[in-house]
Amino acid sequence: MSQYKIAVIVGSLRRDSFNRKLAGALAKLAPAEFSFHHVQIGDLPLYNQDDDADQAASVKRLKSEIALAQGLIFLTPEYNRSIPGVLKNAIDHASRPYGQSVWSGKPAGVIGVSVGAIGTALAQQHLRNILAYLDAPTMGQPEAFIQAKEGLFEADGSIGAASRQFLQGWMDRYVVWVKQHTG
Repeated sequence: MSQYKIAVIVGSLRRDSFNRKLAGALAKLAPAEFSFHHVQIGDLPLYNQDDDADQAASVKRLKSEIALAQGLIFLTPEYNRSIPGVLKNAIDHASRPYGQSVWSGKPAGVIGVSVGAIGTALAQQHLRNILAYLDAPTMGQPEAFIQAKEGLFEADGSIGAASRQFLQGWMDRYVVWVKQHTG
């Protein structure tokens, strides 16, 4: 049985982030052959092209963790109808210097949770546009715009009964997506 290491990129730094909680709950829905590694992005300096020749240790770590992964899951909140700056900063760092992007060819899943009725639909669309440019094949269906409301999570952090079937379907499709794109 192959092992699949998935890099989990949460676009929120908030300690009690709904998206961080969703990341943990989704991992419980995956088969045993999938392991999930949360990639730290909060310690990255602001991207500056002048630093491309001498990247910070945190940037080198980020790029190494992405390079070692067989797949990616992005969990993004929606800030002002787009992705958070910290997430864009991480994406920019791992795509530079030009021609040395570690995103290329990595199968990606995009999902997010928000208190708003449309979840993170616009942020996810912006993120999909960025990932298309970076040549990261991104799963298109099912889309998952999750609203954070009572019952989404059980006391143990797992997905609540009302959302479990839908999110299990999302994870099952993601597993197939990664396997299709990793040979």
